Amino acid sequence: MFGYPTRKAAEDPVGGNMKRRRPSIGIVLGAGAARGWSHIGALQELVAMGVVPNIVVGASAGAVVGGCFAAGRLEQLEAFTRSLTKRRVFGLMDVSFSGGGLIGGAKLRTRLEESLGGINIEDLPIRFASVATEVGTGHEIWLKNGPLIDAICASYALPGIFAPVRWGGRWLMDGALVNPVPINVARALGADKVIAINISSDVLTRGTAIQDPLYFAEKAETGVEAGKKSGIMGSLSRGARLFHRPFAGGEDGVPGIASVMADAFNITQDRIMRSRLAGDPPDVLITARMTKIGLFEFHRADELIALGREAARKAIDEIREHIDLDPPASASLPAPSAVAAR
Repeated sequence: MFGYPTRKAAEDPVGGNMKRRRPSIGIVLGAGAARGWSHIGALQELVAMGVVPNIVVGASAGAVVGGCFAAGRLEQLEAFTRSLTKRRVFGLMDVSFSGGGLIGGAKLRTRLEESLGGINIEDLPIRFASVATEVGTGHEIWLKNGPLIDAICASYALPGIFAPVRWGGRWLMDGALVNPVPINVARALGADKVIAINISSDVLTRGTAIQDPLYFAEKAETGVEAGKKSGIMGSLSRGARLFHRPFAGGEDGVPGIASVMADAFNITQDRIMRSRLAGDPPDVLITARMTKIGLFEFHRADELIALGREAARKAIDEIREHIDLDPPASASLPAPSAVAAR
């Protein structure tokens, strides 16, 4: 824990008044690939407001930012993201045609280990958990102990793109497959009040069933052209160009393998996310809207961080309804992990 210690309820022997325990605050960071950089700005803005979290939970990109935040490495992550260019992003992608993914992930893992290597989750100054999915069973796995770097890499292992991660005899992949905005995990860890940040609400529109094939044929070409400009298809198309030509679509408009896998994944994620949020809503839901930024545009950190700050700022009134904010001067980012400093 950091910031303010949790105070147990105690009775005042003089006045008979009951001192209320400070509610435990949990922040949940949702999945969203490159859009996850917006979590950096949102967290910075929340802390500046006086929101001092006791618990941080993340899925996929949210696990990357949340893990760095919990370890006191958010500033280093911010500097890294702002340094990314299209060329540097491409340089981190070690494309491989063997193994469990198109990208080996070794280069990206090496960069993360420079700041997070040797840190265990249980040694962090605040409680942290990431969510992953077990290959073969589909079990939702909560990673609450063990190496932080493994918990992060497992949570963002997009199926077919990044190779799965071995963890305690299990092969794990992206947690967004089963729980894109893991509010229930934060509550299970003891959060009384939960602030969730959803960065994928505008990636897809609400699904519908099209029963008239003639209507579908008339609209298909228009839909594809619109998708190339914005939304999920636009981001996938732009992202595919970061890979070699075999991953791009054919000249006849057939989507490439990377686009098909990622699109199928995000459709599934969107449906699960809507269902989860409806069944277990957070106390405060911050929605960052960034339709014009693709899921693979990791080089646009400056814009994304600013959008995250703006989204958190807009939610200030709702936050005040549920949480007694501390004076901004007393709220601060967590100090670097003692383990990391060794």
